[in-house]
Amino acid sequence: MNRRGRVRGIGGGLKYNKKAEEMKAISVSSAVETVKKLEVKLSDFAKKHKKEIQQDPAFRKRFLEMCAPLGVDPLSSKKDFWGGVLGIGEFYYELAVKVAEVCLASRSRNGGIMSVAEVQSILKERGTKFRFASSEMKSSKYSKEDIITAIGKLAKLGSGFRTVQIGKSVMVVSVPTELDNDHMEVMKIAQDFAERTDLGRISGDVTIEDVKDVSNWDDERAKRALNLLLSKGMAWLDEYEGVERYWFPSVWKEGLTLDVEASASGD
Repeated sequence: MNRRGRVRGIGGGLKYNKKAEEMKAISVSSAVETVKKLEVKLSDFAKKHKKEIQQDPAFRKRFLEMCAPLGVDPLSSKKDFWGGVLGIGEFYYELAVKVAEVCLASRSRNGGIMSVAEVQSILKERGTKFRFASSEMKSSKYSKEDIITAIGKLAKLGSGFRTVQIGKSVMVVSVPTELDNDHMEVMKIAQDFAERTDLGRISGDVTIEDVKDVSNWDDERAKRALNLLLSKGMAWLDEYEGVERYWFPSVWKEGLTLDVEASASGD
């Protein structure tokens, strides 16, 4: 009896496992079918709003956010529907080359680090020489999100391009130099000092004493962080009345860019 009972128990377990697998297969099949339907609706939406996607940065950002949960990547597609109809993939590849052109042209001035806001301003004011001959998306309205997405393309090539968050700003780094938390903290201090109207300093400069006072570091740590930034050209050293000041071109240029944007929005 016990042996037969155990046999029946094992048989019941096998039937249960089989049923569970069938239900799992049905569930997966249903999920796949749902995703396919959503992809069809997404492509219909893209056809209907093609112009807005190509010309409006905010609309384009929202569209890419809609694609992400479905695993649809218009950015990596050139020959299929997304590349053929919308040209989004080619748009970001072209923008990536333009961003690289801007960053490389300014590297001797800023050591290979500049704000996304400054890159956006240069592209808006002067543009660049590069353009794909076959590019359908002629819009020069590049949002900060567009630029960050394009830099992601460059980062995948192992070219040293990447974005880092420093204080309130997103900065583009175009050199393979590794910036640790100390280096970014020093630049954040320079940003904060540039924003303080009571200091009368809008150029993004700091002294070793400034860094030590804000961060509570010792003299050696402050000098070590500043010296690396200085050696890479990301900071300049100037001495005035016996005081050494470290100037950050990227912070200074970003401040000018934001001032211009604020003035334009206030007009």
